[in-house]
Amino acid sequence: MSDKQLNWKFAEEFVVERADIAAARLHSLELGVEAVTPSVGAQLALIAAAASARNIIEIGTGLGVSGLWLMSGAPEATLTTIDVELDYQQIARRGFLEAGIPANRARLIGGKAQDVLTRMNESSYDVVFIDADPLAVVEFVEHGLRLARPGGTVVVAHALWRGRVADPAQRDDTVANFRLLLSEIAASDAVISALSPVGDGLLMLTKVAD
Repeated sequence: MSDKQLNWKFAEEFVVERADIAAARLHSLELGVEAVTPSVGAQLALIAAAASARNIIEIGTGLGVSGLWLMSGAPEATLTTIDVELDYQQIARRGFLEAGIPANRARLIGGKAQDVLTRMNESSYDVVFIDADPLAVVEFVEHGLRLARPGGTVVVAHALWRGRVADPAQRDDTVANFRLLLSEIAASDAVISALSPVGDGLLMLTKVAD
C-alpha cells in the first residue's frame, strides 16, 4: 500500500461516527445504497458548523447518512433533502426522528431533483450538498449556486469519480461531466473553490458575495 493510500485509510478510520449515523450507514450497506464516507461526513459537519448554518439543502437523501452528518454540525438548522426514492426517504425520516431531529426541521421532498429545485428560493441556503445523478452534476451545481446565499457553500460528492477523473485515459460521459465542472469552476471568479481527495473526491465552492 502506498503512502497516499495509507493516509487516505488513516483519515477514514480517524473519524468515529455517532451511533445514529452508524445505524444509517448499516441500513445503507444492507440495501446497497452508497453513503458518504466517514471522512466526507466529518467535513460536511465542519462546513455546516463553520457556516453557522440555519438552512441546508441536500440533493440526494439516500438513507440519511449525509443529512445526519450535516445536522450534527448545525443542530439548529433546517434540512431540506430531495430524492426520487420515496422508500429510502421513509427510512431516512425515521433515522432523523430517532436522532432527535424534530420533524419540522427535516423536510423530505420526493421527486426528480431537476423539477424540485426550480421551486426552491434563490439565495436562501447556507450549505448546499449534492450527491445525486453524476450525469446531471453540472446542472445541479448551477442550481446550487443559485440557491446558496452570498458566502454560502456548495459541496459536491464524488468529484473525482472512482479515481477516474485524474486518469486521462478515462473518457466516459460521467468523467467528462466532472472534468467540465472542474474546468468551469477553476475559471470562475464567482466562487472560492477547493478540491479534497477525501472519500471519492469532495469539491467545495463558496459563493463570493457581490
